[in-house]
Amino acid sequence: MTDLNAIVSTFSSEDEQRFINYLEKKNKRNDTKNIQLFKLLAQDELTSKEMCQSIYTINSKDAYHALRKRLYQSLIDFIANNNLEEENSVDMQIIKYILASRTFLIHKKPKIAYQILDKAETLAQEHYLFPILNEIYHTKIQYAYLNPLVDIDDLIVKFRNNQKQHFIEEELNLVYAKIRQTLSDMTYKGKVLDFETILNDTLEEHNIDISKSLSFKSLYQLITIVSLSAFVTNDYLKIEPFLIDTYKSIKHHKSNNKQLVYHIQVIYMIANTLFRNKKFKESLIYLEQMKTLMLQQRKKYYTTFKLKYNLLIALNYNYLERQEEAIALLESVKHTKHADIESLLDIHLGLVMFYIQKSDFKRAKTMFSKFYHTDKYYIEKAGKEWVIKKNLSEIILYIELGDLDLVESRLLSFKRSYFDYLQQISQERVIIFINLIEFYFKNPEQIRTSEFKDKVENAFVWIDEQQEDIFVMSFYAWLKSKMEAKPLYATTLELVKRAQTVN
Repeated sequence: MTDLNAIVSTFSSEDEQRFINYLEKKNKRNDTKNIQLFKLLAQDELTSKEMCQSIYTINSKDAYHALRKRLYQSLIDFIANNNLEEENSVDMQIIKYILASRTFLIHKKPKIAYQILDKAETLAQEHYLFPILNEIYHTKIQYAYLNPLVDIDDLIVKFRNNQKQHFIEEELNLVYAKIRQTLSDMTYKGKVLDFETILNDTLEEHNIDISKSLSFKSLYQLITIVSLSAFVTNDYLKIEPFLIDTYKSIKHHKSNNKQLVYHIQVIYMIANTLFRNKKFKESLIYLEQMKTLMLQQRKKYYTTFKLKYNLLIALNYNYLERQEEAIALLESVKHTKHADIESLLDIHLGLVMFYIQKSDFKRAKTMFSKFYHTDKYYIEKAGKEWVIKKNLSEIILYIELGDLDLVESRLLSFKRSYFDYLQQISQERVIIFINLIEFYFKNPEQIRTSEFKDKVENAFVWIDEQQEDIFVMSFYAWLKSKMEAKPLYATTLELVKRAQTVN
């Protein structure tokens, strides 16, 4: 059955009202039930069976399925029409120019035709529309015999150069697709792969020169590929200069307004990288720019990105000693209906972290009760790294709550499920951390002894504080707070500030 809920979840409240208006104009009969079904889908409170019973007084599955099919087609038509109305009209204008010029060429009016084609060529070049440029040059070359003023050799050179640019763009798209697939296999299927080697081999295979000037979309893809490398290696410091420098070179790109969705994603990746590098104020500056872009084109992409935006704002607030604001922000969006399940899960886990740091364990437990699916489900939705963070948070929470039996069972389950995987991906530090948690759990009286502190110091291969992942640092802060008998949130901020001083 078509998942209408997933489609409707992408609508903002304004979209919902506009769609209802669209249906009202489209409906020819007063007894049409499509608006009733749409409103039920928007509320997202009933199952499909319950909606059927609500709409039809008698059991009428066939009528209900037919209604769903008609509503699905109306949704697709509405979305397509909206995109045609809201999309930058340059593509359509150029295509009209090409069609008009061909009409004039058929009627042996080359002077008018080539004037129109020149306009089309200028527009297409400004917007890096390589496939459309290909059509323009093809037409100019095909009918060059009609126009004695045309330099056919010059046209052929332009045509070949455009082909090269188009080829590079397509090759980068292939690289992007392969790298995203590799990361998906690692994150959501738990495959153990050498990401950096795959990345370098793929770039080499497709002869991608990262210094080439491409369209905004292609440069976005390049930035994404580099960001994915940082995600896997947790080395965000290494990519920060590249991201910012590359963005500076493309932020005034002539296609940035046409390709707004890519512009927003680039800004988000830079803001996220700055956050991971503990540069919270700088991250917020980029997030403000992201919000400005989200409000453009009648807030076309606002709903798409609002969860990611609010989550990253809240994370920055949390480490800027603005935890109450961070909590209030995430509490305000945690029940949002949205297709971005991964961000919703991140928001809930973020609130768990904030409440644990605040020592409000009752609310942290309430938040945790929402995670009632299996680990397999969450791996498919948010990835294995997310599930490991969730399980570590759960163990810490139950220790704080004094629920000894649950701590014991969760520790055992974690070891069975993830120790082999963590060893395969060279994340022994997580194994060491969980072993130290278990030692503290079984020997709480030794937590503040010099012997335990030495045990901790000697257990880890410490890396530069500047490079240390902020979430790893936050987990370690919990252990440190126990060792020093200090509040967790204060200990966390102290560690972060020390790392910032190194910066």
